Amino acid sequence: MTGSIGRMAARSTGAGGDLAGGPGVAAPGAPPGGPPTEDDVRASLRAVVDPELGVDIVDLGMVRHVAVSPDGDVHLAVALTIAGCPLRSQIERDVRGRLKSLAGVRSVELSMAQMNPEERSAAMDRARRAAAERAPVTAVPPSTRVLGIASGKGGVGKSSVTVNLAAALARGGCTVGVLDADIWGFSVPRLLGMQAEGVEARGGKMVPLERPAGDGVLRVLSMGFLSGEDRAIMWRGLLLNRAVQQFLEDAHWGDLDYLLIDLPPGTGDVAMGLARMLPRTEMVLVTTPPVAAQQVAARAGDMARRGHLRVAGVVENMSDFTCEHGTSYALFGSGGGGRLAATLGVPLIGSIPLHPDMAAAGDAGAPVALGDGPLADVFRSIAAVVREEVAPIVEASSCTARLLDHLEAAAGPAPQRDGPEPEVAAGR
Repeated sequence: MTGSIGRMAARSTGAGGDLAGGPGVAAPGAPPGGPPTEDDVRASLRAVVDPELGVDIVDLGMVRHVAVSPDGDVHLAVALTIAGCPLRSQIERDVRGRLKSLAGVRSVELSMAQMNPEERSAAMDRARRAAAERAPVTAVPPSTRVLGIASGKGGVGKSSVTVNLAAALARGGCTVGVLDADIWGFSVPRLLGMQAEGVEARGGKMVPLERPAGDGVLRVLSMGFLSGEDRAIMWRGLLLNRAVQQFLEDAHWGDLDYLLIDLPPGTGDVAMGLARMLPRTEMVLVTTPPVAAQQVAARAGDMARRGHLRVAGVVENMSDFTCEHGTSYALFGSGGGGRLAATLGVPLIGSIPLHPDMAAAGDAGAPVALGDGPLADVFRSIAAVVREEVAPIVEASSCTARLLDHLEAAAGPAPQRDGPEPEVAAGR
């Protein structure tokens, strides 16, 4: 699976799949609806966000030149801050994927260049201004890749995907944080077999619970550690966001390779608040094969891009069921993950078959990704795609584009909170 992301990446459907731009004027030989305009292309590229700086490549001045032929051939020049920037391949994939999903585009010709000192200075100024407008600095290290696992609706197995992807990443040697941001419907403690009454506080901050996983470790925080499993959490938007904010700011996460955030379904307060609190979050959308689920999940992608978050890819859950005789059945239809990926112009990271072991392992608190068998193999493959292509851990100490520490320092001290806080941390 790791070498097939280009084949699984979205291709244009040519029929209204774009969320940011529309078709231009028709031309002879052009795709139905005509080619996009240059403004359409630039508007679409605002969905391509630098994952560390949290600013789109258009505002950063990285898009140097755009030209569109009457037949829908897009010629584009993108300038990186330095030659050999480790984000080059990711930015190139995101640009190509985004433009291929834009209605009226027949082909994309992309050239990568390097900014001159004046352009680089202007880009850093823009990034500093964006940093000054950001939320307070969190306890999540700047080097951590933050993946928000989201879905448009409940019942698609989002939490199971979160837990097993985290376990597969940790099994491969990563240190992975898991934040259960589904405050109302928390299920991560049960899925991981981690039950606790309260959370240890150290220096006024929560200490995530740890669980070894293969060669790595999981560090987990959930409302389920602070409230009884059967107790209803009846909070509205402000308290929900404050709880998530405390999990991000007032916790000893330590050094993390990845932080996976299990978001509540839909496009409500927590998802919108996360875009403000941690703007470098990258979204992974979970859907099931039916068209209805795919269309609802597309709204979560639209929400992410409206909040200037990068959509990293799509995972299809509950795909074909294979019986003991080897016959496969598409019990819930087929192709929803691929269609959603094509609509959004992002890769289909993987498809997880419908299998009874998934539910049984969740009830037992023993993630299938930590065992053996076909489901474990699937999650190992998905984790490999995440590590190697979708959200690789990059040593970028020499890359000008990843100066997050300096930018946050330039933004000055975090603003003081006002108003009461929910009693989330132990001892509060």
